[in-house]
Amino acid sequence: MLMSGLRNNIVKESMVDPIKEYLKLETRRQFFGKCAMGLGGAALASLLPSSVANALEQQAGTRVGGLPELPHFAPKAKRAIYLFMSGAPSQMDLYDYKPKMGEWFDKELPETVRMGQRLTTMTSGQNRFPIAPSIFEFKQHDNGSDGAWLSELLPHTASMVKDLAIIKSVHTEAINHDPAITYVCTGNETPGKPSLGAWLSYGLGTENNNLPSFIVMNATWTGRKSAQALYNRLWGAGFLPSEHQGVLLRSQGDPVLFLSNPKGMSEDARKRMLDSLVKLNEELYEEVGDPETHARISQYEMAFRMQSSVPELTDLTQEPANVLEMYGPDVNTPGTFAHCCILARRMMERDVRLVQIFHRGWDQHGNLPKDIRNQARDIDQPSTALVQDLKQRGMLDDTLVIWGGEFGRTVYCQGALKKDNYGRDHHPKCFTMWMAGAEIKSGIVHGETDDFSYNIIKDPVSVRDLNATILHQLGIDHERLTYKFQGLDHRLTGVEEKSRVVNEILA
Repeated sequence: MLMSGLRNNIVKESMVDPIKEYLKLETRRQFFGKCAMGLGGAALASLLPSSVANALEQQAGTRVGGLPELPHFAPKAKRAIYLFMSGAPSQMDLYDYKPKMGEWFDKELPETVRMGQRLTTMTSGQNRFPIAPSIFEFKQHDNGSDGAWLSELLPHTASMVKDLAIIKSVHTEAINHDPAITYVCTGNETPGKPSLGAWLSYGLGTENNNLPSFIVMNATWTGRKSAQALYNRLWGAGFLPSEHQGVLLRSQGDPVLFLSNPKGMSEDARKRMLDSLVKLNEELYEEVGDPETHARISQYEMAFRMQSSVPELTDLTQEPANVLEMYGPDVNTPGTFAHCCILARRMMERDVRLVQIFHRGWDQHGNLPKDIRNQARDIDQPSTALVQDLKQRGMLDDTLVIWGGEFGRTVYCQGALKKDNYGRDHHPKCFTMWMAGAEIKSGIVHGETDDFSYNIIKDPVSVRDLNATILHQLGIDHERLTYKFQGLDHRLTGVEEKSRVVNEILA
């Protein structure tokens, strides 16, 4: 019986052999498709340096699931947190200081800068493209090298620039929100591809079989009330087995939908129902051999274990007062960005592979000065506390933290321009992100844009480059993590376009 078996075996789960589990679920077609590569892989493994081989063997021995050939090399990061600012933060009001623009107020953006580049329909009909300098003060902060300029909106982030690699030259191909967010999250503007977290779960498995390997949270926000919708395909599994999709942790009611027993149903009745479902699915698997059937069984087992692991995870009563204070006054309010950040740290302690926090409200086409103040207040202190909390626990060494949105915003104003008020349109040609931890170089600023924060003039970094670098820090060669679907060996970084690991930001 499933439930009784789980109770008896929960202590043994950390000893599950991932290779045996993988082979047990492998179909006949998958087996013969890989036979030709087996001897070559074995020969290559024998050539690995002993230190790398030992690191791979140690990691494989503690995890559940994943591909037996991964990681491809010793990882720098065991886990990652992605702080996603949905809506596109204005880089030139936060990180990309452009002092010369003060002299350009209300002057036309030169065509020599724009060079006929694509505009959105929201501003393509404007008669003018007047320059809107940032009204916020910037200060150069000591990062241990050449200094980092940050806006007055980010005083807490400014205090930790020695721990950050600020990348000012990220660019994307998409100019509208949904394809742009989909591109960052899945490596493709077209819906239906696996998300970053799904690829990590599929390739690396999990080191905690009592929690999902990929957890998502949608934080509340205090800026612009209307915000872009977020669809669960952004953390979906695409054509990978569905067990690898992200699990959304909610701030109201049950943290996870359908985790609690329905009203009126006893635990014993729930147990009998699940046992019957497992038997039916096992019969279906014997008949059809569809691995997706085993994915459903795995999800039932995970749901049972989460009935005890999730309440323990979300209970902050044992957190010391000084730690709670680090995250700011909203930390005890479920759903806030601060609350999500401290939960993310707790998930890292429990070896969840990837946690992704979405913070909406950054789409500031108008009234930017007011709305961006609120947005920055939401995320500044909690983001800093998260990095510093990981650091003080010795976890930043093997935890990768990423902060950023889907594109940047224009230097020219959308709508009416005033000295103290303006809006900015979408801008895919350059935007700023930062990374920390897991042997990312600390205290650096990478890349440079022109005086208008419009075009990149040094060290461009594409979205695919960024994803390749994230995979690399987790021990994955982005060209070798593939999944065959509809006759194509798909990759997170695409199969036609070139991408590279950004070695310049690696320690």
